[in-house]
Order: sequence, then structure tokens, then C-alpha cells
Amino acid sequence: MERRKFLKNGLLTTTTLLAGTGMMESASFADEKKLNTFNMKFSPDFGIFDDVAGKELVDQIKWGYDQGFRAWENTGLKFKSVAEQELISKTIQQLGMEFGQFVGTMTFKEVTFAGRDQSLREKVLQDIRNSVDIAKRMNTKFVHNVLGMSDPKLPMDFQMANAIDLLKRIAEIYEPHGLIMVMESMNHKIDHPGMFLHTIPQAYALARAVGSDHVKILFDFYHVQIQEGNVLPTLDYAWDEIAYIQVGDTPGRKEPTSGEINYYNALQHVHDKGYKGFVGMEHGNSNPGKEGELATLNAYRMIDPKV
Repeated sequence: MERRKFLKNGLLTTTTLLAGTGMMESASFADEKKLNTFNMKFSPDFGIFDDVAGKELVDQIKWGYDQGFRAWENTGLKFKSVAEQELISKTIQQLGMEFGQFVGTMTFKEVTFAGRDQSLREKVLQDIRNSVDIAKRMNTKFVHNVLGMSDPKLPMDFQMANAIDLLKRIAEIYEPHGLIMVMESMNHKIDHPGMFLHTIPQAYALARAVGSDHVKILFDFYHVQIQEGNVLPTLDYAWDEIAYIQVGDTPGRKEPTSGEINYYNALQHVHDKGYKGFVGMEHGNSNPGKEGELATLNAYRMIDPKV
């Protein structure tokens, strides 16, 4: 028998040529899935592949599994109904996949962590309590919490102290449930001017000050490249406080290989450091429709680290 690989609709498929007959027999579906499984735990979100996979949530997850993804995330999960959350979780678990981060508390307008407004801080804590139930429903331990806006009238050291106090209270809520809050630095230069947390050194200082395994850093290559550059040395310095990674290229926040970040080297570096966690696909596609989505899939094939 001779095995041959062909491209069909932009996807790699394998066939077996039966010796002496000239007949083609499709490789087993199980063999295909094993062949295509990614080495890194790339985690799509809904919408990245909805033209090629379909608009239904379950169809997108199943299509992703068939292409080799073994993880999923959904930033906006808290805004879905309990029934939708349960359906997503059931599908993920039936397929033997893992669910990563969702956002527990988020604002791009209010001074929450950096300030002392007790009503806003109590609202954050209520969001945190609610996120525990969602995390249990999804069988995940990662909750992404956004630290809100900075207060330009308040010295940064005071803002840091306020944030540390609130982060410590969150750690106390999450600890009994084994949950991990991850906080993401968001760039000021293009997307989120005025956000309190905007650099990895700042996130590292917060995590160190809290001193808990339940408050860690989400390292988003897209934001770090724009705000700071010097990406790999920054990642290395903060490594012991990083619990989650997300990717997206710049300019444009599209799929890896569409911009200036060398994801071939960056992800191999992360893999070689022993990272086995989620790599959230936090981006859009540089080209529209099915063709653009398949190009994104192919980009992940190219940057998947060598084992």
C-alpha cells in the first residue's frame, strides 16, 4: 500500500492506494484526527471559523476537533445563557477537549481595581463570585478578569495598592475552588488607551505583591508587542507568573504570520520552555470567508512547534 497526501478544500487529507488494484481508499477518520492533532494547545473562540464550520456553536467546536484542536475558549461566555454554556461544556467534554478562559469581570469605562469606589469594587467581587459557578459549569480553572481603567488624578502607586487589595480578595474567593485568575496587560497605543494594566512588568509586580497561585498573568503577544516590544526577554523575566498565553498578530490583530511577530520562533521558544497550557486564538482573520478561515488554519499548521 502507498499512502499519499492531497489538499482538498485547503485541508490536508490522506488516502491509501491499494497495491495492484489502483483503487483509492480513504484513511480512517481516527487516523486523520491523530495525524492532524496540534502539538500546542491552540484554543479557538467562536467566530474564527464560522463560515467553514457553520454558525452553530456545537458545529464550530466539532469542526475544530476534526482539524486537530483539542482546546477551546470563549471570552464572552458569561453573556451566553446557562443552557448555551452547558451545551458548550457538554460538547467539549464529550470530545475529550479542554475549555480555557472566559471573562469574569470586565469594564473599559470604569475605575474598578485602581480606585476606591466601594460600589464598583463590590460589583467586581460579585462578578467574581458569579464566575465561580460558570467555571465549574465549564470544568475550567481559568478566569480572565479585566482590571478596568486608570484614574489619572490618582498617583500610580496608590492605584497599584488599591488593585493589590482587590486582587487579594479575589484570590481568597478562588482558592477554595482551585481557580486561577489571569490578568492581561492591554496596550495604550492602539486599542485601549487609559486602561490601568498595560504592561507585563506592571502585571508581574501585581502578581508578586499578591503572592498567590490563584492570581497570575495572561501574556497576550499582540498587546505586548505593541506596548513594549522586547517580547521574548519580557516573557522570560515574567515566566514564573504567566499561566495563560494568547496570540494575534500586529498590525491588525489577525492570525499569526499575517503581521510582524515571528510566531515560528516565539511559540517554539514557549514550547521549549515546557509550556503545556492554553494558547488562546484572540484575533480575527486577515481575509474574509471560507478561504480566509482556511488560511488561518494553515497558519497554525505552520507555526505549531516541533516536539
